[in-house]
Amino acid sequence: MKFVPLALLIVSTASFAQGSLDLKANEVPIHTAKDPVAISKIPQGYKFVEPGTLTVAISALNSPPLAMLASDNRTRIGSDPDIARLLADSLGLKLKLVPTAWEDWPLGITSGRYDVALVNIAVTEQRKTKFDFATYRVDSLAFSVKSDSQIQKIAGPADVSGLRIILGSGTNQEKILLGWNKQNEQEGRKPAQPIYLTDDASGNLYIQAGRADATFGPQSVAAYKAALTGKTRVVGLGPKKAYVATTTKKGNGLVYALQAALDGAVKRGEYQQVLDRWGEKGEEVASSEVNPPGITYP
Repeated sequence: MKFVPLALLIVSTASFAQGSLDLKANEVPIHTAKDPVAISKIPQGYKFVEPGTLTVAISALNSPPLAMLASDNRTRIGSDPDIARLLADSLGLKLKLVPTAWEDWPLGITSGRYDVALVNIAVTEQRKTKFDFATYRVDSLAFSVKSDSQIQKIAGPADVSGLRIILGSGTNQEKILLGWNKQNEQEGRKPAQPIYLTDDASGNLYIQAGRADATFGPQSVAAYKAALTGKTRVVGLGPKKAYVATTTKKGNGLVYALQAALDGAVKRGEYQQVLDRWGEKGEEVASSEVNPPGITYP
């Protein structure tokens, strides 16, 4: 896939800067009505983790606008919790959010600890062998640097040569960076040094203290930070775009109920309200797709 134009990222950043993100207002839940079509697609015999409840894994990290703590320092808010609420409401269920580490969601889904995972999970061909997906956003990855960094652009392998880059283990961005490192070594350039951190606060500290040169992660998170604090700026996007999707255990059939719930929310407009209020306009899907072609890596 080609690189996404940086102009798209500027538009997203501008939506934050123009004051459209009101965290206090965003603590008020967006609800929707029961959706008979979606409810009819719940598989006969499917047993929810808790009867009458949709148990959803969401990010345990403070990763706004995807997931964060509200002003009470207890309630989880963000675009992923909002989407989870639309799903539960549509299916006529209560909602239980379970903060989950990135490394834990795969086992949690396969072992039946959660009905669904919403942890900004991108569809890949490898993941499709174990999980079912219903798309709800288009995801891009972004490189961010300290606002006064000398780095002006990251667009390919040569640009990351010798840099210290923060990312998550087992993520798509790790696969991209390791692929670029391999290319750099083949062409006689120094590889980048991956710095694996799971704590967002530590990542911010590393960047501001000069212990890392860049972060590589979700574009929406990068745009949020750049606009809200002014301490970082985005200098490039990753080479691949992917669908972000609800993630369920392969073959249990729940994915079709989730797809119908998402499509209903799109038609009624609540889906657009969620993305708009979290500055994710431009990442929306016109309709949810089950198990679309996933991104692949060499």
